[in-house]
Amino acid sequence: MSNEKIYSMKFAKVYPLLIAKAERKGRTRAEVDEAASWLTGYTPDDIEQLLQGDSDYGSFFTDAPCLNPARFLVKGSVCGVKVELIEESPMREIRILDKMVDELAKGKPMEKVLRKK
Repeated sequence: MSNEKIYSMKFAKVYPLLIAKAERKGRTRAEVDEAASWLTGYTPDDIEQLLQGDSDYGSFFTDAPCLNPARFLVKGSVCGVKVELIEESPMREIRILDKMVDELAKGKPMEKVLRKK
């Protein structure tokens, strides 16, 4: 799938998939919201408004209020691609959020997911 197709996907279709992935492993929507908020600077209320609107997934990241500078501490592979090697900014942030949700689903404590150590 091309990056443009991923960017143009409706946020309201993609984000619930991330939540479902976490919930299947006993995590909560609040934890996914916390991870997304940490990464992007959106509040959970902002995220809820975006879910009710017509925003696309690429805009969720390009219009983010404040991308966390510590996001570069998120390393590892998602779909066989190392997130730290992705140069294109929106795709890197998409994969970082994917990685964070993967870590939640694998049972990592929230402090580690948010790189608070």
